[in-house]
Amino acid sequence: MNYESNRIKRYREILAVFAKHGFGLLFRRVSPRRDSVKGTGGAFHTGITPGGASKGKRLRLALEELGPAFVKLGQLLSVRRDMFPADLIEELGKLQDSVQPFPFSEAKALIEGEFNEKLVDIYQEFDEEPVAAASVAQVHRARLLSGKQVAVKVQRPQIEDIIRLDLDILKDMARWMDRHTKYGEFYDFSGMVADFENTILSELDFTKEGENADLFRQNFRKDEGVIVPRVRWIHTTKRVLTMEYIEGIKISDNDALDRAGIDRKLAAERLASSVCNQILRDGFFHADPHPGNIQVLPDNTIVFLDLGMVGRLSEARKSAAIDFFIGIVFRDSRMVVDAIADMGAMTADSNIKEFEKDIGALIEEYLTMPMNEIRLDEMVHRISQIIYANRIKTPHEFALVAKTLGVLQGLLEKLDPGTNALAVAEPIAEKLMYQSLSPQKTKGRIKKDLLEYRRLLSDFPGVIRHILRKTEDEDFAVPFEMKEADKIQNRMERISNRITFGMILLAVSVILAGALIGSGLSANTGGEAYLLNASVVKAGLALAILIVIGLVISMTRPKR
Repeated sequence: MNYESNRIKRYREILAVFAKHGFGLLFRRVSPRRDSVKGTGGAFHTGITPGGASKGKRLRLALEELGPAFVKLGQLLSVRRDMFPADLIEELGKLQDSVQPFPFSEAKALIEGEFNEKLVDIYQEFDEEPVAAASVAQVHRARLLSGKQVAVKVQRPQIEDIIRLDLDILKDMARWMDRHTKYGEFYDFSGMVADFENTILSELDFTKEGENADLFRQNFRKDEGVIVPRVRWIHTTKRVLTMEYIEGIKISDNDALDRAGIDRKLAAERLASSVCNQILRDGFFHADPHPGNIQVLPDNTIVFLDLGMVGRLSEARKSAAIDFFIGIVFRDSRMVVDAIADMGAMTADSNIKEFEKDIGALIEEYLTMPMNEIRLDEMVHRISQIIYANRIKTPHEFALVAKTLGVLQGLLEKLDPGTNALAVAEPIAEKLMYQSLSPQKTKGRIKKDLLEYRRLLSDFPGVIRHILRKTEDEDFAVPFEMKEADKIQNRMERISNRITFGMILLAVSVILAGALIGSGLSANTGGEAYLLNASVVKAGLALAILIVIGLVISMTRPKR
């Protein structure tokens, strides 16, 4: 079966699943390939789901049924509180990336194919039953020939082909929505799918997850009680990842934590401090910190697992994130607004004055609340709503940070309700802000600025030369636009008309004066000269009266 046949078949499957869960009519409106997907059955038209489940739940079930690409897309969309109502966001947050494991024989064949060796020549022991199974991969416990116990992550066979097919379909849908819906201009669905494509394809390359683990371990050297498993690179490829096996307690299992004598308050503080440092200090953070990806060891050490989905902040975005937190801590609405603007979120349609006013009102509301009582996830959610209401684009990084902080706050409430994420973030943000004002940091920024100016000055002659060459072209034209040009043109036309009328009136007056003088001189002689002068005077007076009337009308005519 060729690729196009698979594509059409997959379109039918997608439409059938959405129709089954009650989204048939809606999906039919946005399908860019309606002509190719006939035969999806009566449910496609009715879209009725028994049981009266909510839209959010039905959407979640549909995405889970459609497989890994749609599950992960739903997980990423769960951070977009500016796009979806709270109940739908809550359901998307429940998306489970867990499926039935694939057979051990397939896992064995894939490992041997990747290393070109027999399984027994690589591992001393290898458990056939996986300890975890997800849509992209499953994890087996094994023991290397050296005796070291490891966790082996094996990619699901043919999963990359399936995901790439779904990505092509999602691109089609995004392009259609950008062109034919009112939300397309504002949300840029094609851009969102492109970001999603980069994310999910990176997750399919296990060497990148290994690199993420190494970078996290390097960053965690500055922190006490936070680790990630060490990668065994000699036994790692794009489709097989081997890491040291760490057996901890799931961070959401309070009973097991208590039985093990875990200090839940200390664990909560370490978790919150680590996530805030990842975002504000490192600009590199775990973007999927759900309970299954975080464990606690008996000595209260926090372990981060499954490092495929990460968030990255450039230096500029990291600085903006620090300013954002400082603005919240000090209840400075202007600082919050400037931080969001520095993230490149403003558009031509953005209402900055109203945005600052709304943020100010929100900050005023929180002024009387103690810092440890402010829920960071709720505040960020409300700021996201204000961003949307004022037609400001939510940067992808901001949405990812908001989701991470929301998950963090939920974990803290279950682990230790007395630990507040914002209270933990406050001293971290302040410390980083003061560090940014240090002589060393300032010196570094000055050096960077000087390099930028040097580059600008070196480019300047070339730019001028390019402009001069352009001016020599026959078709050279400079576009020029003046605001309210029509009004200015009308005004100039009225002034020009009045000047013209005045000049004509002056000319007539001169002629009349000459005619009157001539009439006076020829009055005693009579004859034809006198009659001619008298006629000129009469005609001139009539013309002068008409010109005066025209001037009056021009001056009193309503402006258009």
